[in-house]
Amino acid sequence: MPRINSKKFYIASLKKHGITPQGLHWFGKESQEKRFDILLEMLPPRLEEFSLADAGCGFGDFYHYIQSKSLRPKNYIGIDSIKEMCTITSERTGQQTLHADICKARLPRADYYVCSGAMNILSEFETYLFVQNCYRASSYGFLFNILYGDIQSKMYNYVTKEKLQKIAKELGVAKVEFQEDYMQGDISVAFFK
Repeated sequence: MPRINSKKFYIASLKKHGITPQGLHWFGKESQEKRFDILLEMLPPRLEEFSLADAGCGFGDFYHYIQSKSLRPKNYIGIDSIKEMCTITSERTGQQTLHADICKARLPRADYYVCSGAMNILSEFETYLFVQNCYRASSYGFLFNILYGDIQSKMYNYVTKEKLQKIAKELGVAKVEFQEDYMQGDISVAFFK
């Protein structure tokens, strides 16, 4: 069973804050971009040679961020379970978007899948399904950040390294990388094939 209704959660925030990092429940642009920095460090340097799927793309901010670094993937697709987010991403980026439940849908193939923050309100089981689907749809790997710690919350989804390593083992991940010292309560993870 879902932890909370994600559509209500995000649409209420969008109405209150508009198309801003706070509209996606980020504290602000700085914390959002710090997470983007870490994901970008974990991706290959010649990003233009690879296709990229942005799972839980929100407003397409990661696409704009990598463009601000003079990078552009060979192909980009934004995927989100909230139709309004897909519309916004499509309009803001001019790139393909897909409205789909990432936990359940058959996802399009991409060299790399990334996700920044979209799993923070999922249940433990939904997180497993999300990671599994993104990893399986990737040719080289799935990179993501998520709330980190052994904290029980009625709203937010926190994970430990042990849980992440268990998921990696179950999925047969060839190589796992962690980045955890950049922000309290957050971890970035790469599951490489």
